Amino acid sequence: MARRIVYLLLLVLAGLTAASPEYLSAQRKIDRLRADRVPAGSKVTLTPAELNAYVRAQAPTIAREGIRDPRIELGDSRATAHAYIDFPKLRRSQGQPMGWFLSRLLSGERPVRVEGRIVSSAGRATVEVDRVEVSGIPLTGSALDYVIDNYLHSYYPEAKIGKPFDLAHNIDKLEVRPSGVDVLVASSPSKWRKVAQTPKAAARR
Repeated sequence: MARRIVYLLLLVLAGLTAASPEYLSAQRKIDRLRADRVPAGSKVTLTPAELNAYVRAQAPTIAREGIRDPRIELGDSRATAHAYIDFPKLRRSQGQPMGWFLSRLLSGERPVRVEGRIVSSAGRATVEVDRVEVSGIPLTGSALDYVIDNYLHSYYPEAKIGKPFDLAHNIDKLEVRPSGVDVLVASSPSKWRKVAQTPKAAARR
């Protein structure tokens, strides 16, 4: 789940090498979160350098080809992802070749920029995509829907844009700042988690 949290901060992408100290530090922190070894009520901070190193190292496991030089910038409750993407090549790496027209239209490597807001509390988070640019041109309407449906959801079918999703491992919230991402572990199970475990709540689902 911690890995998915990092990816949702970017929605798609991010910088260094797998052998770097930043990557190793990020891996240790994420492993502790995933193994529920972080004490209740404590905080784990992932710095921009650690996030960039981790996601850059993980990128080849997500897409064998089609993505180059991914990086991320953090703001106050915001994240901006940058990368060079070859959309037809990325689709082929998924085993789903793009149609002739779109393949011609989107051929070649293009700079992509994704801006989003991350808000979370009480064991839930919401990611809002504010802007997507391809080669400096904003995507809106059906073009934006196409990119989300055919690229983001292809790699992350559980990703929910604009809708709250549950944080696992008793994570209470994520605080995104220019200096890093603070992952706050709840001191006790969140109220919504207790409700979700009751028979009535299960029956309503």
